[in-house]
Amino acid sequence: MFRYALRATFLLFIAVAVSAADQEIDSSVRRVEEAIHLKPDVDNGRNVYRICAVCHMPEGWGTQDGYYPQLAGQHASVIIKQLADTLARNRDAPTMLPFAALKDLSQQDIADVAAYLALQPMVPDNGVGPGRYLEHGRRLYEANCLDCHGKNGEGDEHKHVPLIQGQHYNYLVRQFEWIRDGKRRNADKEMVAQIKRFTERDISAVMDYTSRLKPSAERVAKPDWRNPDFRNYYRPHSPAEWRLQDMRSR
Repeated sequence: MFRYALRATFLLFIAVAVSAADQEIDSSVRRVEEAIHLKPDVDNGRNVYRICAVCHMPEGWGTQDGYYPQLAGQHASVIIKQLADTLARNRDAPTMLPFAALKDLSQQDIADVAAYLALQPMVPDNGVGPGRYLEHGRRLYEANCLDCHGKNGEGDEHKHVPLIQGQHYNYLVRQFEWIRDGKRRNADKEMVAQIKRFTERDISAVMDYTSRLKPSAERVAKPDWRNPDFRNYYRPHSPAEWRLQDMRSR
């Protein structure tokens, strides 16, 4: 009898602990989402980005191997929303989680760094796909992606739809596969249902086409541009070297 009572007490304790943790996560998510409505301070955003530059590069361009996405030029509301989803465990991003925690960043910090990134010029030579099935990719994009992400992948800031133009092909493929397979739990349910039938060839084709959608010329950096805010930051010569630098910095 005592054994059963002890087991019941233990299970109750676990349930209460899980409930408390869930409530804490929900509270954090709400606070992050509230950052969308704050007036950003771009100067502070520049200072906050020093934390992010370790992985996403000083220019915010990520890496062509897709390990880190380009954030430069992304809608501020999308960056904030993805941070909230990471906190809520709706998006698996273990590398991001320590940096997204509110104990390290305030709501204002999150609003500020998102605004700073949105203003940065985008990479002039993002990674693209093999180029074999671009016409097939175009048809798939126009039939399945255009209504939400826009004709040129410009997204929608007010609806938190990501800008996907100029993004690295390898990153796009990985995220698309995770959405299709239910690994990215913050994905739009209609999109998940819509792309369930996509084959690996379909994914490669449509993401190859998407990776070649270019931002307007004024939004793209010159080939030799380096972020003057981080002029003295070390820039690795390869993705593998960059990841090694990231591991050493933790």
